[in-house]
Amino acid sequence: MDDYAFVPLYDAQCSAGAGAWNDHCRVLTNLSFTRYSLRKQGLTPEHLSAIRVDGDSMEPILHSGDTVLIDHTRTTIEGEGIYVIRLDDHLYAKRLQRNFDGVAVISENPSYDRLTVPKERLVELEVIGRAVWAAGWL
Repeated sequence: MDDYAFVPLYDAQCSAGAGAWNDHCRVLTNLSFTRYSLRKQGLTPEHLSAIRVDGDSMEPILHSGDTVLIDHTRTTIEGEGIYVIRLDDHLYAKRLQRNFDGVAVISENPSYDRLTVPKERLVELEVIGRAVWAAGWL
């Protein structure tokens, strides 16, 4: 049993509210990963959690209902990647790209506009962590 680590999967209610990212959330279940596979990716189970994606803004990369694993140690935007963020009291999984005038919040689905959070508003953008794994149904 020590070969496996269990990561909490939180309910969908995590998308609204103030406070810590998982205030008023409950754990639906735990996802099982081998400790070896996590360690190989530089991940530690104590710093991971999972949530479900809601909506189509990240299609075709992430689909509504997909599960995303979040590394809570990666709260600084490093290059370009998909992060779970809180903006205006809502959680989003979005591609972030740091640029000279702030941070671009990018949806993969071209039907959605790119948003730029200017430097002076970056304090309002909370990076919960980087998405390091995703899974869903075909």
